[in-house]
Amino acid sequence: MSVVKYIINKKATIREALVALDGNTHDWQTLFVVDEGKKMVGTLTDGDIRRGLIRGLELSDPVEMAMHSNFKFVREGQNDALQLKSFREEQIFFIPVLDADNHVVKVYNLIKYHNFLPVDAVLMAGGKGERLRPLTDKTPKPLLPVGDKAIIDHNVDRLISYGVKNISVTVNYLAEQIEVHFKEPRQDIQIQCVRESSFLGTMGALHLLHVFHNEVVLVMNSDLYTDIDFEDMYLHFMENEAEMSVAAVPYNVSVPYGILDLDGRDIIGLREKPVYNYYANAGIYLLKRPVLEEIPVGEFFNATDLIEKLIYKQKRVIRYPLKGTWIDIGTISEYQKAQDLAGRL
Repeated sequence: MSVVKYIINKKATIREALVALDGNTHDWQTLFVVDEGKKMVGTLTDGDIRRGLIRGLELSDPVEMAMHSNFKFVREGQNDALQLKSFREEQIFFIPVLDADNHVVKVYNLIKYHNFLPVDAVLMAGGKGERLRPLTDKTPKPLLPVGDKAIIDHNVDRLISYGVKNISVTVNYLAEQIEVHFKEPRQDIQIQCVRESSFLGTMGALHLLHVFHNEVVLVMNSDLYTDIDFEDMYLHFMENEAEMSVAAVPYNVSVPYGILDLDGRDIIGLREKPVYNYYANAGIYLLKRPVLEEIPVGEFFNATDLIEKLIYKQKRVIRYPLKGTWIDIGTISEYQKAQDLAGRL
């Protein structure tokens, strides 16, 4: 976001600061105070001014006499999602990003965005959606509407809400429709479409992306309807120092009979109508970039293949327990469930 209207020189008067704050009434009420070299030296809010006036300051006094000099900031190139989360929890929502010379280069708005996660995101949108026919005869599944927008748009918009800027979509079946759909930028972010020449599976298409901007890559199916907390998943991944994280949803199996525990022919126990609890793959993954080297080039390769390969090589693969809404829109009944849920939100 543009920072010019939030910057004021430390020699400007308190009256000038009030005029500037009044002009930013639709934004967070903070000004960034800079010196003659445009280096940031403080922040100023209407609360700082009010407290200054109570102390006896005049409207003609310079803002440096009222500013808050012990301010929070993020250093450019050192995006720390955990730090941004802590700022938000402290209700500090407007964070300046400073370069090495303390110049304000941009501002993080933690009201509009949950965080600014340093990840590249890839959505897999190449499948035929055969179980949803005839709905997918002429429309690719990711473009089917759920509520007021396409399935894939729910996921793209959610990624953007977590500050993810580098988003790619792999396409194959009815690819041109998805390419046209993302021709124009979405919230000032250009979604990159990458076309498969053949079906390459969940992970095989990652080799078609030649440039990654971050050390962590998020891969997900585009046909999910979910309110997953991407910040929490990312922080969980980094905290556990894993090579790969797999989002997982609870899956319970209830057996309506008494189950016998056997030792050969002998019954050694009985469990009446047991419930078995499992975790199912939710189709959302975080990867360290070196993991991409384990994916064969030009071959069909699924996420399950990658998980098994990493486990075989004794790499750390962890489960992230997904809480909240998750629907895999693979059948007509699941599609209707997502429609019904979207209609209630």
